[in-house]
Amino acid sequence: MLSFEMNDRKKIGLGLTGFGVFFSFLGIMLFFDKGLIAMGNILFFSGVALTIGLKSSLQFFSKRSNYKGTISFGVGFFLVIVGWPILGMILEAYGFVVLFSGFWPTLAVFLQKIPILGWIFQQPYIRSFFDRYRGKRVPV
Repeated sequence: MLSFEMNDRKKIGLGLTGFGVFFSFLGIMLFFDKGLIAMGNILFFSGVALTIGLKSSLQFFSKRSNYKGTISFGVGFFLVIVGWPILGMILEAYGFVVLFSGFWPTLAVFLQKIPILGWIFQQPYIRSFFDRYRGKRVPV
């Protein structure tokens, strides 16, 4: 059963995801501090798992089409924990793009609906780029 309502578990998951992104960004700004980046990775991954559910997370990360992204994200996560944050973040960024590239259509629609910034994304050249993604389903 699909539920799009916002319950407490999803709110906590979105908060953890936001803190994960914040700590990762802060770790990068502080010259690739491995402690902050590792904490950001753990918070981000646990937040995604809470937001979409444990079963959906396992299905998403173990899909055959997502193996390349899952492996590179996992190896990058391991490298950050071990103490090689720059190489780990490069691998994680590649894995993140591969894993979450199916969400770009949803992001495109969201960007077009932002009040002031949305005007830029509704210009004809940019809108034609976004319109080719408009009917696609999010891969979760």
